[in-house]
Amino acid sequence: MLLSDPPASPGYLPRVRYLCDYLVRQGHDMTWLTEQYQSLDFVHACPIETIRMYSGGAFDWFVKTVWTLLTDWHNRAFARKALSAIPGGYDAVIVSAFSDFPLGAAQRIARHLQVPLICDIRDLDEQVDDSRYQYRHQSRWLMPFRRLYRAIHIRRRNKVLRAADAITTVSPWHADFIKAISYQPSAVSVVYNGYDEKQFYPEDIQTKSFTVTYIGSLFEWQKPALDKVRRLCAELGIELDLHTPDNKPIAHDALGDAIRRSGIMLVLTNTATHGMLTTKFYEALGCAKPVLCVPSDQGDLAELIAYTNAGLASDDEEQIKAFLLDKQNEWKTKGFTRQAVQNREEFSRETQCETIKNILNNIHYEP
Repeated sequence: MLLSDPPASPGYLPRVRYLCDYLVRQGHDMTWLTEQYQSLDFVHACPIETIRMYSGGAFDWFVKTVWTLLTDWHNRAFARKALSAIPGGYDAVIVSAFSDFPLGAAQRIARHLQVPLICDIRDLDEQVDDSRYQYRHQSRWLMPFRRLYRAIHIRRRNKVLRAADAITTVSPWHADFIKAISYQPSAVSVVYNGYDEKQFYPEDIQTKSFTVTYIGSLFEWQKPALDKVRRLCAELGIELDLHTPDNKPIAHDALGDAIRRSGIMLVLTNTATHGMLTTKFYEALGCAKPVLCVPSDQGDLAELIAYTNAGLASDDEEQIKAFLLDKQNEWKTKGFTRQAVQNREEFSRETQCETIKNILNNIHYEP
């Protein structure tokens, strides 16, 4: 059984979705359990059971949110409904989350079924100050509430992590942080995010223009880096093509072609962030497209870019300009760009799923 927060469009939690599909193809019986949020209009190989927790009204949401802060209602009620709706016979409970929900629910279910609990942590509040990555706008009047929520979430999250039989997470920074929390540091493993090899693959497509392409959400803390790239592109006469949820969004099934048609894929980070290895980096790696990361996070992402020879991570304007001009000249010569990436196969979704499967097979559980 696998639990997660609600999968939402356009990606529908690719880390979770590909894991479920891969394990089913390997002959394992899987059930994906999540909260009812929106219609799940994507192809999936395993059954997905959804549980409705809110009626949809603002008053109902407010009351249950406050009650959750006081009593952890969300996790407790979800676990109770799940146990009454699903049959037994599961060998393990996997939970993939970025918040304390549904970690607490998964712990309760695993304890009830007397099976091992495997926690897959995709994000940590501490990776960005005041959880800024979760919010596009910083309203001062909301900050005390957010800090209270953050403190409660961290305490509940840590309680579950200390009880987990195995923990996977997305970067070395996350793994080191969780090892300091866990009672079993040896049970913590890095399982990088990756790319779907069926959608993100190299193909040389000649284009009429050379573009630096950014695809994804855009947060306040990313804007200084974007402004620098925008200014340098304007200076060099290079087109900067932005695709955000609010501006020229790209359908999920069109992402591969959009990346293959780009000259450079732009990744925006910040030295105040830790271990944030955006999925767009892996998708560009899968397509063998050069990556420009501004600024260098001076951490895991910069090390991965160097390890895979995926491009440049830098805040130095002369280095960035030289990289832009080099790739533009490559495009002028060939009509496309292709990065000579290394170790690409290590970051495919199939490799990721095989790693998690091996972790499952090696758990020694005593109820």
